[in-house]
Amino acid sequence: MIKHIVFFKLKDGSEASVAKTVAVLRNMEGKIPQLLSLEIGADILRTERSFDIALTATVASLEDLNAYQVHPAHKEVIAHINEVKELSLAVDYEL
Repeated sequence: MIKHIVFFKLKDGSEASVAKTVAVLRNMEGKIPQLLSLEIGADILRTERSFDIALTATVASLEDLNAYQVHPAHKEVIAHINEVKELSLAVDYEL
């Protein structure tokens, strides 16, 4: 199994902007068969070192992670993220 974690810092960190991006990310739920689990959360501390949103996904294999990356529902998310992000960081590791 592979765990895929991404942190997003948005250009506009307002509650409305964060909520919209969380909704866009959650729109992937149930649409990408390779996703065994998907968690999305907005930061609650909002400190200087905080990122605005975290995404944690689990897939069965590296092949499934690659399929997730090119899935049309994920590509829609990427288009939105590319417009609103200041910075994103990711880590992928094997369980």
